[in-house]
Amino acid sequence: MTPGTPDGAGPVTPTSSLVEVDEHQERILRAAARLASEQVDLRSAAGRTLAADVVAARDVPTFDNSGMDGFAVRFADVRDAAPGRPVALDVVADVPAGSSLDPDLLPGQAVRIMTGAAIPTQADTVVPFEDTREGLDAGVERITVLSAPSGHGRHVRGRGEDVATGDLLMHGGTRLGAMQVAAALSAGHVTVEVSRTPRVAILSTGDELVTDGSDLAPGQIPESNGPMLAELARAADATVVELGSTGDDDAALLDLIRELSTRADVIVLTGGVGTGAHDVVKSALGGAGLMDFLRVRMQPGKPQGFGVTASGQLLFGLPGNPVSAAASWEVSVRPALLALQGRSGPAHRTMRLQAATGWPSPPDRRQYVPVVLDTTDPAAWTVRPASAGHSGSHLVGSLAHADAWAVVPADISRVEAGMLVEVMLAP
Repeated sequence: MTPGTPDGAGPVTPTSSLVEVDEHQERILRAAARLASEQVDLRSAAGRTLAADVVAARDVPTFDNSGMDGFAVRFADVRDAAPGRPVALDVVADVPAGSSLDPDLLPGQAVRIMTGAAIPTQADTVVPFEDTREGLDAGVERITVLSAPSGHGRHVRGRGEDVATGDLLMHGGTRLGAMQVAAALSAGHVTVEVSRTPRVAILSTGDELVTDGSDLAPGQIPESNGPMLAELARAADATVVELGSTGDDDAALLDLIRELSTRADVIVLTGGVGTGAHDVVKSALGGAGLMDFLRVRMQPGKPQGFGVTASGQLLFGLPGNPVSAAASWEVSVRPALLALQGRSGPAHRTMRLQAATGWPSPPDRRQYVPVVLDTTDPAAWTVRPASAGHSGSHLVGSLAHADAWAVVPADISRVEAGMLVEVMLAP
């Protein structure tokens, strides 16, 4: 793979023209080959992505069991029970959950049973305690059934009624969350094959950055991009292996990139990708042939850099303004991190919601606006910009209120109140 040119990406687009957002994403995704897989303990696999389909190794449930605390009976014995003609049954055994007992059950008999306990072979229905007169009495030897179950098999959870052995449980590419882990454990799995976790290094560039919280000298600013992007990386189930900043020194930056390429799958740099005289990322990585620089038809976040090292690490150059960096991450880096994991489905969940207020959108560029979701009316959510400045690339304070991103197509110059807009939910 030629450094600076993702495999299959074709010629670099001249910086004098704008690259479509979709074209930029496609170039990145062609370079983001899925990482190798590994077998891990299922109980610690939450947040990982399945590398292969998972099929059920056992039936779920694994045996017929009671869905209620009550009495296991023969339906034929109780089918005619009613308040005016109750049915009396002799209680011959007690089966708690976890018991291996399978007591005989003759006509006219019942077995006291707890939720989850195995149904006796000769029983076919469960009568809940509350449908009997003496059900809650301790040590009861005879019960009176006051009303019949609604049908044969009532309150019996049948073997394999949820999942049968060999059924497809989850497709490869599925993210394992709490519910998926529970399903796989119940279906007989202890380990699972997952994609390796992407390792991400994040570097903020610029002599003006202050990272230690000290007082700011004229021209200095607090460094906020790195911690923000680190949290976004973790939200994409990646591991942050480096988080730091570096000044405007080409040689120092190149040395750092070489060192990080031995420890990271993805290296993300913010700042220094524009056309300024001191844009260190562009001068250092561009000069070394490690990164292509382009202008993407989006706002904020037009200047972007992307490349692939000779050993396959993905290199991202994002704008330094915080809102631009955040929007660029969602457009460029998050989809790549999910692709490295083999994640199926889109990179973001989206909705179409009404705009609560209007705002301008730049002509001929797709706009990404940090927005606040108003969920006061559960049936009619609305969105409004998190800042009066709408999508200004420097308005980092407004991100504190943002729940999502409104995505406005390039052919719309103004969003009007009441208009439906696509909303990209925050991870």
